[in-house]
Amino acid sequence: MKLLPHEIAALVAHAVQAAQAAGDLPAFELPAIDIRPPKRPEQGDYAASVALALAKSAGMAPLEIANRIAKHVPSADFIGSVEIAPPGYINFRLSESWLKQQIETIIAEGESAFALDLGAGKRAQVEFVSANPTGPLTVGRTRGGVIGDSTARVLEAAGYEVEREYYFNNAGRQMRNLGNSLRLRYLQALGREVQLPDDDSFYQGKYLIDFANELVKEQGEALADADWQPFKDYAEKRMFEWIKTSLGRIQIRHDVFFNENSLYESGAIWQVLEELEERGYVYKAVLPEDADAEDKADNDGKGEAVWFRSTQFGDTKDRVLVKSSGEPTYTLPDIAYHANKIGRGFDLMVNILGSDHLVQAQVVKYGLMALGLDPSKVRVIINQMVLVMQDGKPVRGSTRRGIFDTLDDLVDETSPDAVRYLMLARSPDSQHTFDLDLAVKQSNDNPVYYIQNAHVRCAGIFREAAARGVSDEGADVGLLSADELRFIRKALELGEVIEVAARNLEAYRIAFYAQELAQVFHPIYDSVRALHSDVPPELQKARLRFYRAAQVVFKRVLTMMGMTAPDYM
Repeated sequence: MKLLPHEIAALVAHAVQAAQAAGDLPAFELPAIDIRPPKRPEQGDYAASVALALAKSAGMAPLEIANRIAKHVPSADFIGSVEIAPPGYINFRLSESWLKQQIETIIAEGESAFALDLGAGKRAQVEFVSANPTGPLTVGRTRGGVIGDSTARVLEAAGYEVEREYYFNNAGRQMRNLGNSLRLRYLQALGREVQLPDDDSFYQGKYLIDFANELVKEQGEALADADWQPFKDYAEKRMFEWIKTSLGRIQIRHDVFFNENSLYESGAIWQVLEELEERGYVYKAVLPEDADAEDKADNDGKGEAVWFRSTQFGDTKDRVLVKSSGEPTYTLPDIAYHANKIGRGFDLMVNILGSDHLVQAQVVKYGLMALGLDPSKVRVIINQMVLVMQDGKPVRGSTRRGIFDTLDDLVDETSPDAVRYLMLARSPDSQHTFDLDLAVKQSNDNPVYYIQNAHVRCAGIFREAAARGVSDEGADVGLLSADELRFIRKALELGEVIEVAARNLEAYRIAFYAQELAQVFHPIYDSVRALHSDVPPELQKARLRFYRAAQVVFKRVLTMMGMTAPDYM
């Protein structure tokens, strides 16, 4: 499938060079040629503004330059006409016969329609979710999961070989706290009297009571005198099974689960620390070298720590790599993990992180630079918080307190498709309100319903056609009108949308486009009848062929968003 802006830009570049060769234009270096739809649809399908940029170089009015370029635009099967518009635009109209032929191209390409070769031969990794297995997946993590999986799908459509990864963080204080919390619930389940802490060291979720009861059934009193470790292992295993099941409900899967413990077991963390030390980027001190009065006041008798000279790379302050207790902070294993990623030879690595990880992502980049590694292939998408609303009021929760606004809650209250679309349909850098009431509406107010209903309508037409014994095979698409071509024009934008979404890592553009596509389709469906008694048989077949292509496009778009393409609603 042609990417029309690139094809037209090539025609314009050829025309400029031909005009120069003919003496119609003076010699100058060809600038970048920007092709985009004109401001008003009646002006054509695409417009080139290159003549405006060349006015100074060519020493003549843009309108004259545009006319001289247009004389040399070579013919192409997809171009119907070339027109000039003040103050110097070159407008292109697509050939109607070529547009009609694209119906057959779309149908033939099917599930791979509008696939690109942008990433052909390249490997991409998308790391997302990566929640500590201390509780069910929250709404915030769900947004990152949807963005991550949708980004992977866009990159696949752009030709990349994509690996989805979950950084399985199963070490550190939070996991010890989880183990201790389950240990206390286990002792309770055995009938022991225990004091439950009322602070951040204790997870109060009901799920731990359920786990404890099941553990008693499995082990009896065998673990009554055990420390936190076996309880941490049990809770981790059960919680991660839960997380994977929850993600599966919204069509999210991972290819690799990278275990943080492996960085400790292999010694990679300490190797990174040693290399940073050899390069002169770490030091031992009670306070950072750039300590100010606030740092000194906050010291409060803390011992000597190992610091990273991140300020040498633009950071606002040096960061602790190893605490005075000898325990690494999150920063050291994060640097080791990303060094491992780079070593695996990916051409592109995408991290989907919550807004609370912005600073950490920068510090990791500085760490890679300190190791002499190139962090430019690591790109970070930061997603902002999500507020769930119902009946005009916020729904809030806490994993530690056991009151959840979780992925499972959202799916139970709405649907997997609603979660996928509504979590995707905003730019990640904007805060997002998830409206539970809107998500369940069976009306055009709900964009999920509105988009999927376009596919349903196409499927319904073909059920009726099959019942009547009517086929679209051998259809003459030349009989179609401007209404159907309006949709085909919009459908052909999908390749351009995929390209921009893949280059800029903006998967939300697919959601925007899907709604625009549905807005074009539904009025056409209402006016262009395929099976009405007044429609002649040959036109009937042509219109059925159009609806078959439309169904392919909607299924492609829905699949790219991780949504189902239903035949009934």
